[in-house]
Amino acid sequence: MMERINSEYRKPLPGTGLDYVDVESAVNAIKQGSYQTLPYSARIFAEQLVRRCAPEVRERGLKQIINHEQEEDFPWYPARVVCHDILGQTALVDLAGLRDAIARQGGDPAQVNPVVPTQLIVDHSLAVEHAGFEHDAFERNRAIEERRNHDRFDFIEWCKTAFENVNVIPAGNGIMHQINLEKMSPVIQCERGVAFPDTCVGTDSHTPHVDALGVIALGVGGLEAETVMLGRPSMMRMPNIIGVRLVGQRQEGITATDIVLALTEFLREQKVVSAFLEFFGEGVRALSIGDRATISNMTPEYGASAAMFYIDEQTIDYLKLTGREPQQVALVETYAKTVGLWADMLKNAHYPRVLEFDLSNVERNLAGPSNPHRRLPTRELNQRGIAAPWQAEAGLMPDAAVIIAAITSCTNTSNPRNLVAAGLLAQKANQLGLTRKPWVKTSFAPGSKVAKLYLQEAGLLSELEALGFGIVGYACTTCNGMSGALAKEIEREIIERDLYTTAVLSGNRNFDGRIHPHAKQAFLASPPLVVAYAIAGTMRFDIENEAFGMNCDGKPIYLRDIWPSDDEIDAVVGRAVKPQQFQQIYVEMFNDVSAQAKVNPLYSWRDSSTYIRRPPYWEGALAGKRTLSNMRPLAILGDNITTDHLSPSNAILPDSSAGEYLAKMGLDPVDFNSYATHRGDHLTAQRATLANPKLCNEMVRTNGQIHQGSLTRLQPDGNVVRMWEAIETYMARRQPLIIIAGADYGQGSSRDWAAKGVRLAGVEVIVAEGFERIHRTNLVGMGVLPLQFINGVNRHTLALDGSETFDVSGDIYPNATLALHVTRANGDTESFLVRCRLDTEDELAVYQAGGVLQRFAHDFLVGHAEKESNTNRASALGEVLSTTSKLSDEVNCEAEVRQ
Repeated sequence: MMERINSEYRKPLPGTGLDYVDVESAVNAIKQGSYQTLPYSARIFAEQLVRRCAPEVRERGLKQIINHEQEEDFPWYPARVVCHDILGQTALVDLAGLRDAIARQGGDPAQVNPVVPTQLIVDHSLAVEHAGFEHDAFERNRAIEERRNHDRFDFIEWCKTAFENVNVIPAGNGIMHQINLEKMSPVIQCERGVAFPDTCVGTDSHTPHVDALGVIALGVGGLEAETVMLGRPSMMRMPNIIGVRLVGQRQEGITATDIVLALTEFLREQKVVSAFLEFFGEGVRALSIGDRATISNMTPEYGASAAMFYIDEQTIDYLKLTGREPQQVALVETYAKTVGLWADMLKNAHYPRVLEFDLSNVERNLAGPSNPHRRLPTRELNQRGIAAPWQAEAGLMPDAAVIIAAITSCTNTSNPRNLVAAGLLAQKANQLGLTRKPWVKTSFAPGSKVAKLYLQEAGLLSELEALGFGIVGYACTTCNGMSGALAKEIEREIIERDLYTTAVLSGNRNFDGRIHPHAKQAFLASPPLVVAYAIAGTMRFDIENEAFGMNCDGKPIYLRDIWPSDDEIDAVVGRAVKPQQFQQIYVEMFNDVSAQAKVNPLYSWRDSSTYIRRPPYWEGALAGKRTLSNMRPLAILGDNITTDHLSPSNAILPDSSAGEYLAKMGLDPVDFNSYATHRGDHLTAQRATLANPKLCNEMVRTNGQIHQGSLTRLQPDGNVVRMWEAIETYMARRQPLIIIAGADYGQGSSRDWAAKGVRLAGVEVIVAEGFERIHRTNLVGMGVLPLQFINGVNRHTLALDGSETFDVSGDIYPNATLALHVTRANGDTESFLVRCRLDTEDELAVYQAGGVLQRFAHDFLVGHAEKESNTNRASALGEVLSTTSKLSDEVNCEAEVRQ
């Protein structure tokens, strides 16, 4: 293969500074035949290095890939950026604010644009205010969504014409990951006759959903996405690539959800944090793309960065099923077989570490409570203390009442087998006279409008509707905490009786406080199990062994009586899911609109808006110099702190700091909306910092007992106050802050406000026992220094209580060892070593600049000044635009396939 490339692709590259694609030097730099032993992901990284990079960068990068060296950075150039409207909108708000900053310094704001194609899908704004058993729930929820989000949607409309390379799919059309899987990803890109693998980053941790198609897609924070948008490479080190061999075949009645919940537990135990996983083996072949996507979707739940599947016959069948053009399908197959990305051509791929997972051992599972990796086999409900005998009381909800049952999230709704299984279970339940319990708020929010078409074709949508699972929206809804309000009488009973209540959803997240403020705990389940729990009405129900009721003959009805067989599911999927349905939905959705007149390149900010406000990234804490001295703790936190703890996304309650602020701004509590939707306004979003009512700040104790809530101890005063009250006080005092934490800090979503909020509060350093990848990069992107405990030191060994002050000393560079000095309230001092978690030179540069936007503004203005002094030189952004365009269009890739 290398010989063919070397002979065919020595072509001049006008305007790039390169004479030709000098593959010969790359060949000489690596071992002969080594390509055949590379894992799938490494082959794609090698391809883009050859296609995009200058000889010296290419040679160094290829050596790293071949020898699996991790000491140096190499550039990765994702082909696309995909965003949902929360982080995508905040990223574009940041760019709009950057335009203002550039204009104030004399630069041309119109030149600040995404360079890489950016697709924004509005899917995080819809709340289930009207449940699935209500008439016209979809239309009524959409009307509320439009009213509440008018300012946000107005800004997004401005972005469509103000920025180049931005495409928008408006609200009401589906979830970004499912649309990416079913339509947006071509798997293989082709530009001017040059074919190359599709790759992308997305502003959501579940972007790896499309890894199921063999597309490297990474979830990143909004700040890292902005870097890629602006044409800069994502600098990375060669990741650990782990092979996961799937063996055996799943048992009858086992869904992809059951498999992924078992895998999530297994992979968390195997410590795969930040690794690229590649699934292979005989067990993979029987998994549909829908099954694979369910596995890839939950990548962040088991802590990995990517969950790749090779391109194979299932990939081709799926592309045909989803209505891709025949020429595109042929290109994917030809390219994969030509360059070694086809499954059969990776038999010699070498993995430094291989894990094995037996699909035949998977049983029916839930996950919970509170963590997606806490697997709960349904046969163990009694012994785990979840199910327990209970006596129904007329007119009252039971203990552990299921108040929310939601078929939601692209995790499962992108898998036709899962939805058909739910429809068939509903059909059998209806035939036997079973109904949902009246206190259960049911909803169905598929990630694509195609789901409605094939369920209607199968005659199953009406069966789901009969049990209360009518379509309430095509959006993230409950999985994102947008469950909407409960009926007043239900809420009143929960509060008055202090009931333990639960939620069951087919999503990927069940962290405390995420799904609904009144759902004490939440459980993840397959769509058919969600329907079953709506009928049961309580988690105290032994779902495998307890009867739902009696049939007309007086015989008990068990789960096994209504659970559909695999043959039934496959028969319905085979006849009801058709390519025409995908074409019907997506052709119209992606039709190009006629060109619109360009608008003012500077956005007209509205002072009264609580949704969109000029970002403050050149003001306040970010304007001053970080001292790394005399820092006071804002919080001392335990293990497994999630981004939901750091900046919640769910409904804003009237008695919260954000709720009180919105009331002062004139909003009716019914329209407070969610924390997530207000992240374009820093004055609201700041008040979400550490605002989760389930937060346990170890600084707040009474008689050794940690209090739960958004609380801290203001120092040196010593008073316990609300978190926002302390933040306001510290901001007024210009007090530098620090956060101390345990292991796996920053689990969960790619929420950039989990980093923005603490930085705007004045946090300069976070010291933890370990960081989740996306959150750590977000911290760096905001200029926060992440430090990691070493040598067995942690918050417990130091006996910290929050009255201390902290200083950092030492030279800061990637992976440096620094000294952290602790000064006790009595004046005693102690020092210990910590590891600097700036992992690359590029991260160091971003940190030194104060953050992503500050660095770009500096580089842009330097380029602008050079352009003024030398008209033959382009501005920094112009160079990026030119180089990106020419390299993309004119450099032949390592494995070119011409149509």
